[in-house]
Amino acid sequence: MSLKEQIDSSRLPSHIAIIMDGNGRWAQEKGEDRLFGHLHGVESVRDVVEGAAELGIKNLTLYAFSTENWDRPEDEVSGLMELLIDTIKKEVPTLNKNNIKLHVIGAVDMLPSGALAELNEAMAQTASNTGLNLIMALSYSSRWEIINAVKQIAGDAKAGKIDPNTIDHQAFHSYLSTDRFPDPELMIRTSGEYRISNFLLYQLAYTELYFTSTLWPDFRKEDLYDAILDFQKRERRFGKTGEQLKK
Repeated sequence: MSLKEQIDSSRLPSHIAIIMDGNGRWAQEKGEDRLFGHLHGVESVRDVVEGAAELGIKNLTLYAFSTENWDRPEDEVSGLMELLIDTIKKEVPTLNKNNIKLHVIGAVDMLPSGALAELNEAMAQTASNTGLNLIMALSYSSRWEIINAVKQIAGDAKAGKIDPNTIDHQAFHSYLSTDRFPDPELMIRTSGEYRISNFLLYQLAYTELYFTSTLWPDFRKEDLYDAILDFQKRERRFGKTGEQLKK
């Protein structure tokens, strides 16, 4: 029985988040520059997105570019932005074919105007799709998101639009860039690093974490299936005891 056939389709995580790490190391191992790794990482994105859509996963968030990544060498950042524009242009027909709707979260105003225009066009062209929500975290960091939410709440409280005493989890969540989506149930990080790296810190409160030594350009559908099977073996208690869940 294949890995895919072993997956219980009735217990799929509704939202998977992935930190796509290891492009640079993968390229260096092959004696190439870092952009070579990013280029091949696109193949992994394509394969994993297709795999998630085929399984019926509802939401998939990919950590593509953090706010901290702007501090990388200028030639790498420029190359990444060019790759982003080129990839979006090429992938929109495939997204529509597979009924995938594109979303973007992050400080997108920091992106080059050309990249932002392509993103907006791609989101408009896939807006009517009803299958997988593909959420790209671009120029994103969780601390940026949380601080931005706090500023908005403070502004609304000052303007009398919200009573600070009524702010709870649901109210706070509505100010986050992920407010349209459920919190991730499974977070995958590739490359053998054991860090969250400023990614969805608030949303990952009860997320199952899965770490693999596989570098992102080598990550494929089978690796996604492995992660989901591992997720399905876990008991998710949300602070309760195992005995309470059995009642």
